[in-house]
Amino acid sequence: MTTSLKGNWLLILALSLISAPLVIMYGFQLTDSVSRPAPGGIIPQEWELTNWRFLWERIDSARPSIWRVTLNTFVFAAATALLVCAFSITAAYALSRLNFPARRFFLAGLIMLHAFPTITLIIAIFIVLQFLGLYDSLIGVILVKAALELPFGIWIMKGFYDSVPWEIEMAGVQDGASRFRVWRELILPQVKPGLSALLIFSFLAGWSEFILPLVLAPGADAQVLATYMNAVIADDTRPDYGLFKAIGMFYALPVIAVYLLFQKRLMNIYGGGTKG
Repeated sequence: MTTSLKGNWLLILALSLISAPLVIMYGFQLTDSVSRPAPGGIIPQEWELTNWRFLWERIDSARPSIWRVTLNTFVFAAATALLVCAFSITAAYALSRLNFPARRFFLAGLIMLHAFPTITLIIAIFIVLQFLGLYDSLIGVILVKAALELPFGIWIMKGFYDSVPWEIEMAGVQDGASRFRVWRELILPQVKPGLSALLIFSFLAGWSEFILPLVLAPGADAQVLATYMNAVIADDTRPDYGLFKAIGMFYALPVIAVYLLFQKRLMNIYGGGTKG
């Protein structure tokens, strides 16, 4: 018992030391967003909310309102998550339950597609979106992000479907239910933990995306928070780092809230489906 307790304290100490730099950096970011330190110093001189002025006024007339950008970011993340989940739950079911030609090659292709870095595909994606007339539009970026997240979503959901016993499905089919009804009423409830976790992960992936909106939607109308922050720090000859940190805190708050509210569901993605 004493050895186990000592091991737990050592683990906590090691994790605390590893996390300390991140905690310190986030602490300074929060402090600097509501204060103004002395030039060249790190100790706050006075406390003020000037850096948060972007909440009630435009930083620059050339830039959209922060609330318009936040709405774009939410639409982008939510639409991406819904598309990924909608296609993943059906495609993963087919891969888990149906035996069709080239099934193994398709599964191997999913891993290969997920392994490709986004940046290596960006030129081809740019040409395709221009051809379709979706370049510099939020819809185009949503479709691209959802397509790139699909391999991960399908692979994760397949693992949950694989953990559901065949007996549950066969019992429903023998009772006269159609395969669609069996999937909707018997199988889908068994994989809800995985679906919930995938929905949250896909939303967070869309919320934090930077490269795709920057390259494929550079206009102000389709700007998201990640590219908005980049414009704030990149366009000015004398960057306002206090303002930049305040926008960064504003950008991170929804992610922190999602994690605190749904941390149990996020952990369920490693647990597999519910057997019974």
